[in-house]
Amino acid sequence: MTQEEKCYLWLTACTKLDYGERVALLNAAENPALLFREFEKFSKTVLKEDRNGLYISDVSAREKEVNALSERLERKNRFAVTMASSDYPEGLRHVFEPPHVLYGKGNRELLKREKFCIVGSRITPPWAEQAGRKFAEEIADKFVIVTGIAEGGDSAAISGAFESGNIICVLPCGLDDCYPASQVALKEKIARKGLLLSEFPFQERVHKGSFHARNRILAGLAKGVLVISAGCRSGTLITANCALDSGKDVFVFPYNLGVKQGEGCNNLVKTGAFLVTEAEDILSFYGYTAVKKQAVVLGREETLVMEILSQSGELHAAVIAERAGLQVFEAAATLSSLELKGLVTKSGGNKYSAL
Repeated sequence: MTQEEKCYLWLTACTKLDYGERVALLNAAENPALLFREFEKFSKTVLKEDRNGLYISDVSAREKEVNALSERLERKNRFAVTMASSDYPEGLRHVFEPPHVLYGKGNRELLKREKFCIVGSRITPPWAEQAGRKFAEEIADKFVIVTGIAEGGDSAAISGAFESGNIICVLPCGLDDCYPASQVALKEKIARKGLLLSEFPFQERVHKGSFHARNRILAGLAKGVLVISAGCRSGTLITANCALDSGKDVFVFPYNLGVKQGEGCNNLVKTGAFLVTEAEDILSFYGYTAVKKQAVVLGREETLVMEILSQSGELHAAVIAERAGLQVFEAAATLSSLELKGLVTKSGGNKYSAL
């Protein structure tokens, strides 16, 4: 670990300095290595005199603290990426208050690859979850998928990208905690297969502002962002707006008028986001070609049901049966077959939608 890296790690993890104070010290010293060696000189001119525990008189004491932290990270199979590290993501340097340190667990090599963010609300329609999984699976062939770890849209992105191993989840808490708690098993699976990241101290729990801070990192890491669901006040919009503010590309799923889970998506289109209906829309935007999958062979009843759903959108199974001239049990069997083939998805009230 270089002196510059040690400086960032010590300032962030071994002191109680807030972000503004750390920036002021770094600016005053101009060189992180110099600040680490001569912290007392700069702290006495930049910081208030009543800050206890900061004026450590020997650089060796700082070295000892950082080395102890590094050993702790190694024991727990974790690592720290600082602004002085060679694999610190370049996009993060341009977000509001770029994190001085990120703590990680998992495949560190993923930080060096191109990344694409997929996010959605916790309450995401079944069809959007299914489509989000398909998009993530296809996009993960070219990009590392970046997302959160909540239920709904985030889980759909994880599910689609997981098998490839090209998945980074950014936490709104420290690596020792898990929010929501229901995702603790998924969190451990991601640590083994992909990568977990957090800018928060290990044991820090979610607090006011955690998600806003986390979402700026999601946007900063990625080349573009896909929003698969968002209400008009959804926290997912923070990620999208951070991306738009920094000139990055934002893509959204289209929603019918009046569908609350998609009001935010439709509003994003008004402000410059791109509407997409298949993963190739995104891949071709960046100059890639989607891997063509073998066409699914459909029987007569399956073809008929798909035509009805494609024309009418979401329909109750009984209505589908009536329009297709099938018995209800025949329609149910056909819909189950189409669901297994990934062509339709079931929503509440025994209703189905085409994907």
